[in-house]
Amino acid sequence: MTRVGLLAWLLATVTLIAGCAAPRVESYRDEQPVLDLREYFNGDIEAQGMFQDRSGEVIKRFNVAIKGSWSGDVGTLEEDFVYSDGTTQRRVWTITRIDEHNYIGTAGDVVGEARGEAFGNALRWRYVLALEVDGKTWHMDFDDWMFLVDDKVMLNRSEMRKFGFRVGEVTLSFRKKD
Repeated sequence: MTRVGLLAWLLATVTLIAGCAAPRVESYRDEQPVLDLREYFNGDIEAQGMFQDRSGEVIKRFNVAIKGSWSGDVGTLEEDFVYSDGTTQRRVWTITRIDEHNYIGTAGDVVGEARGEAFGNALRWRYVLALEVDGKTWHMDFDDWMFLVDDKVMLNRSEMRKFGFRVGEVTLSFRKKD
């Protein structure tokens, strides 16, 4: 085997092993309280978060005001972001509950559809987000995990990847308003 062939084989093996090591959302099926997106994302929610680059340096902090509403199995989440540098952004999600555990979602800056699975207190979203960086649009792969702590608080951790390489992480804390 050539040196290049050996390196390619090693890279493929490491990637396969790393993919198998990822947690499965089904493993949270018995965790309480059970997350029902239609219930939690209904009404007003505030969130605070930060983006860290791959070295762990905090690049941006932000606040988000979220207004959620549902009609049957179709929900709308209106998200208004205010970043630490003063910039703002609006994202409107349309989320459809497919069955007890599966959701799809769309938004203006989501490429294609987001796919979500919920079990117990956990939701895992996977999607591609078109991000503007220095005047260029980058399509970033997001692996987004949300965990309901209680009826008011949910924690969110998202890993961003490009070409399979970890680019950064987004961390959020959601709080449902009374």
